[in-house]
Parts: sequence; C-alpha cells; structure tokens
Amino acid sequence: MEFAAVVVDIREESRVAGRQRWQMALDRTEFRAGDMGALEAVAPSGTKLTVPVLGVVVDADGEIWHVVEKPLAAGTAVTGRVDTV
Repeated sequence: MEFAAVVVDIREESRVAGRQRWQMALDRTEFRAGDMGALEAVAPSGTKLTVPVLGVVVDADGEIWHVVEKPLAAGTAVTGRVDTV
C-alpha cells in the first residue's frame, strides 16, 4: 500500500552509544501500530532517499509517530509504503 504525505514534525526517540532513533509525524498516514515499511523522498539534488520505518507508535494524544534511524526535515514530501505481512 502506498500513500503521499508530508513530514510535519520530528523528535528524537533515543540515543544509545552514539546511535540515534527518531520519530516522525506525517500529515496523513496509512501506517498503524506494529507496521513496518519505508518513506521515500527526493532530495533537491534529485537523489532518491529511502528511510526504513522500523515501527510505529501512538502517543497519549493519539498522534501516530513513525520510528526511523534517519529523519527527514519537516516539510518534506514523501511516499509511504506499508509492508504487508
């Protein structure tokens, strides 16, 4: 399943032994808790960027956050791809 979205917020989830994990919120998503997949974007240089979604969490306010190792900047247009099991 694919969908178009825009990154609206990012926050650091954790930092362990110099490795960071981030959470990204999108303006819309087809991901649900427990899903994995990828977010794809195109850099200004034209390079295609693929960011694996390692998991999805829902915070106390019901907002869905996509867990990644390398975040994309807020305002970045993405194509989301949810892996089906």
